[in-house]
Amino acid sequence: MANTAIVLVHAHALFREGLRHHVLSQPEFRITGEASNGQQAIQLVDYTEPDLVLMEVELPGVNGLEVSRAIKRTHPHVGIILFSGSMDGQQVVKAIRAGVAAYLPRNIEWKDLLRTLHEVRKGDYPINDLVLGLPEVASQVLAAFRQMVVDEDTQSIYSPLSPRELEVLELVAAGRTNKEIAVQLDISNQTVKNHVSSILRKLAVNDRTQAVVYAMRRGWIKVVLPGD
Repeated sequence: MANTAIVLVHAHALFREGLRHHVLSQPEFRITGEASNGQQAIQLVDYTEPDLVLMEVELPGVNGLEVSRAIKRTHPHVGIILFSGSMDGQQVVKAIRAGVAAYLPRNIEWKDLLRTLHEVRKGDYPINDLVLGLPEVASQVLAAFRQMVVDEDTQSIYSPLSPRELEVLELVAAGRTNKEIAVQLDISNQTVKNHVSSILRKLAVNDRTQAVVYAMRRGWIKVVLPGD
C-alpha cells in the first residue's frame, strides 16, 4: 500500500515545521505540500490529491471550515483534520456539517494525533468521539441538529434505506467505529463497509457525516448522546 499523502496547512511556519518533523518520523506518511492560507490549501489539494489534510481553523482569508467545505465538494474522499484553540460546540457543529473527520485541540500530544491520523486514514470519524466525550459540546451539537430537523421542510418520511442500513447509520451517528458496529450487530467488518457504501450511494452524499445529517434532518434516525 502506498504511503499516506498529507498536506499541512497553518499560517505559522514554526507550527508547520513541528508537524512536519513528527509526520515524517513515521515511514507510512509523506508530505505532498504545505500551505500558509486557505486559498493555497485548496490549490494544493487540487494539484497533489492527498489522502489527508492537517489544517488550522484560524487561517488568514478563507478559514479552515470554509476550506474544508471547498475540499469536500471536489475531493470527497480526502480526510480533513482540523486544529483549533477552542472546543466550542458551535464550531464543532460547523465542522461536522463541512465533512471534517476530526476536530482537535491545538495543544494535542503527538501520540494522540498519530492515533487520529490512523483512524481518519481508515475512514473513521473521530469527531464523533469528541462529541460524545465532552458533554458541553455534545449538548450544543445535539441542540443544533434538532434545530436543523425543525428548520428542514421534510419532503417525505419515506426512507430509501433498508432497516439494517438505518441501524448501521444510527450507530455511525452515535460515534461507533466500523469494528464496533460489526461486533454490536454480529456482522463482519467488510459487511459494515458494504452497508456504509450503499448508504452513501443511495443518499447521494460524499461521506458518513453528510449521511447522518441527511437522515437526521428527515427524521429517519435519532441519536441519543450521554446525558440526553
